[in-house]
This record gives sequence, C-alpha cells and structure tokens, in this order.
Amino acid sequence: MPILKENARLSDFQEYVAELEVERGFSEQSAKDKCLLLGEEVGELFKSVRKAEGLGVDRNSKIGEINGELADVFIYLCAIANRYDVDLESAFLEKEEKNKQRQWS
Repeated sequence: MPILKENARLSDFQEYVAELEVERGFSEQSAKDKCLLLGEEVGELFKSVRKAEGLGVDRNSKIGEINGELADVFIYLCAIANRYDVDLESAFLEKEEKNKQRQWS
C-alpha cells in the first residue's frame, strides 16, 4: 500500500493517487472515465451540502459527509491531472498569478 509522507505537497498527493490507482486496478481508466466519475462525486458533494444546509433531500438516498465527498473530488481531480501530466501545484500558482491581474467587482 502506498504511503503518503508527512507534510505532503500537492505533487505528493498526485503521486500517491497514481500509486493507489495501480494498486486498486484503476490505472487504465481514461481521462474521460475519470471526468465522468468526478461529475458523479461533485453531485454527491452537492447532496451533502444540501443536507448540511437543511434543504430537502431524499430520505432514502445515501448521503455522505462533506469532508469525505470533498476528498473524493480531490482524488479524481488528481487522477485527471495525472493523465495529462499537469502539476496541480504549478497550475494553481500560474492561474492565481493571472487572477491577481483581473479586476474583481
């Protein structure tokens, strides 16, 4: 089983997810597969937020906790980034530099 080092950086999480996918037999799933699965997880996150906000939810529906659903979204995000060799930390920092130049109203 892969081990995530203490004080891990974002790149460490991406590497960890890649190793988990190999171990669990998911490494052959395409980026399209991962995007569809990410969409499902985002839907589950929305359900958990609805529940936390006191909005109506199907009582028969299994609704996870927000922290778990966010973790699932993060895992799929890392998996998609890995398939395109995107360093999420660098991508975030580059995007944030662009965002700093924008006018926010």
